[in-house]
Amino acid sequence: MKTEQRGRRRSNSLALRLLAGTLCWVAVALAVAGWGLSSLFAEHVTRQFRAELDTRLDQLAAAIEIDPHGTVRLKAPLTDPRLTRPYSGLYWQIDVIGPTPGQGVLRSRSLWDGVLALPAGAPGDGQRRLHRVRGPDGAGVLLLEQTLQVDRVTLRAGVAGNEASIDEPVQRFRGLLYIALLILGAGLVGTSLVQLRIALRPLRRMRDALGEVRAGRAPAIAGHYPDELQPLVDEFNGVLAQNAAVVARARTQAGNLAHALKTPLTILANAAREEDSPLARGVTEQVRIAQSQVERHLAHARAAASAGVASPRTPLRPVLEGLLRVMRRLHAERDLSLETGDCPDTAVFRGDGQDLQEMLGNLLDNACKWAARRVVVSTDIADQALTVTVEDDGPGIPEHEREAVLRRGVRADERTPGSGLGLSIAHDLAELYGGGLALDRSKLGGLRVRLRLPAG
Repeated sequence: MKTEQRGRRRSNSLALRLLAGTLCWVAVALAVAGWGLSSLFAEHVTRQFRAELDTRLDQLAAAIEIDPHGTVRLKAPLTDPRLTRPYSGLYWQIDVIGPTPGQGVLRSRSLWDGVLALPAGAPGDGQRRLHRVRGPDGAGVLLLEQTLQVDRVTLRAGVAGNEASIDEPVQRFRGLLYIALLILGAGLVGTSLVQLRIALRPLRRMRDALGEVRAGRAPAIAGHYPDELQPLVDEFNGVLAQNAAVVARARTQAGNLAHALKTPLTILANAAREEDSPLARGVTEQVRIAQSQVERHLAHARAAASAGVASPRTPLRPVLEGLLRVMRRLHAERDLSLETGDCPDTAVFRGDGQDLQEMLGNLLDNACKWAARRVVVSTDIADQALTVTVEDDGPGIPEHEREAVLRRGVRADERTPGSGLGLSIAHDLAELYGGGLALDRSKLGGLRVRLRLPAG
């Protein structure tokens, strides 16, 4: 599952999409550039080779003469030493078309005992044509030929050179070109990575700022961002401010509702206590239940409103020490031993301080109410979670009844005696913050309650 989630995150990565698009365009651009430069160089080498053949053919045509006996000969040998070295890759040949046809009547020494098979159909007088034919060693050659009229003798002169003279420099150029393009591509990819890192840095900074808001260390996203992101930041800060205003109104209304309900409930309770009748006792019991339900649901409303905005950070030690002082005074007649372990300064609750007091107060009051002599409180921080454990040496709660104590929707008068409404309130508040409450048997013999909350 985690592997699939990481795969989906990678596929949805904006940086990965931009990088993939950049790599595709770089690859296409380099491929087109390589093909274009290679073709241009090959064409350049071919034209240069053709120009050399033109020069050799001009020299050959200028040197041809017919002696008094009608024999074709050269006035002076051509000076290129390759023409005298067998199979050197540069050749020339003269054929007689008329009046007495003859193939290879005169040819360069580089042909040795072979002749060039000139294509059928001689070009027109003065025209030149380029052919691909086989050389004397079987290699492919480019042949440039021309028809000449010398003293009423029609001749067909041709100069040829190995195609390797074109292919070899082109291959060397392509090898160097591909290396250069690979280096250029690596440089472009590196530059793209740097540009992406710089371009996405504001997004990472905004993510960190959001983390600060979520952790409750900042009320809003601070700082200035590029023009493309600043409207988003402003809108998000506006939503945070609006939610904060909604929470403030909700708290005010919750407080007003509490005061509005507590006053008539108190009057009813006082009036019922003045009489000793079944009706008065029933009214007293129902008023007590109503008061507990009011406190419970107001606490739920307050915590739910807090969960909708950036959570504040509440240090645990001051709240815990204050509650322990209250419990010592409240249960002074029982001479209880309230013990607490080391509570580090890093023990911070990511949530509202009133809610933390509500949860811990209920747990401590429940433990003190049912403890025989000792109540022990310990603190632990691990995996971004703050765990507060409250233990007592009282009668505890049987295992088969613990789930009923924490069950939502169960009326107080239907619960196990001694469990109290406080455990349910603390459990519901902890769940609203993404935590939880677990009941177990303590080593002291009574109940052990583990309250797990998000750490700040």
